[in-house]
Amino acid sequence: MNETVADRDALMEQETHLSESPSAVPGTQRPGGRTAKVRRAVLDATEETLAAGGFHTLNMDQIAAAAGVGKTTVYRRWTSPVGLVADLLHDMAEQSQPAADTGTLAGDLRANAALVRETLTDPRMGAVFRAVIAAAACDEECARALNGFYRTRLTEWAPVAVRAAARGELPAGTDPLELLRAVSAPLYYRFAVTREEVTAADAERAVTAALAAAAAGAYTA
Repeated sequence: MNETVADRDALMEQETHLSESPSAVPGTQRPGGRTAKVRRAVLDATEETLAAGGFHTLNMDQIAAAAGVGKTTVYRRWTSPVGLVADLLHDMAEQSQPAADTGTLAGDLRANAALVRETLTDPRMGAVFRAVIAAAACDEECARALNGFYRTRLTEWAPVAVRAAARGELPAGTDPLELLRAVSAPLYYRFAVTREEVTAADAERAVTAALAAAAAGAYTA
């Protein structure tokens, strides 16, 4: 007897269900095995859809088809398009490059600015971030997910400021997160608000301004 599409979908659902923890939620799945493969396929499909058409084109059924997994799996584990975006942001934070350690604060902040600029000017990732930022502007849950992504990245880069303070490059009590926000904020403003090109000169200017403000104690508690 020939296997039908429904048969294959049912088998896929059963295999996926057996490989998952019953309490799994987006971003907390066990690594390895079918669970990891399913998550990777779904997140890749989500990223591709965001890059190609924006948040409003994110359809759960179409994501399942593009990822080659059962619809029930996608609905059960991610619940909604916002759930997909939240898990994608979690994954992106995990996959991002680690904080720099060049030996100087200026060098570390330039590395941070370069990473932000590289991400925003990448055709694919720039489109993904533009879609997520637009969604966050009108969806509170998506806004919380985006906030969580940036909070994770800022925290991972915070040691840059801690090391700089230990070397005497920063006033005591400088808030590492505020310093890092000062570097990336002008770049995101050009990217998301004024829709201007984000250049290497813009990145250097942001670093120079942040360093001057930090030296003047602008980011101390």
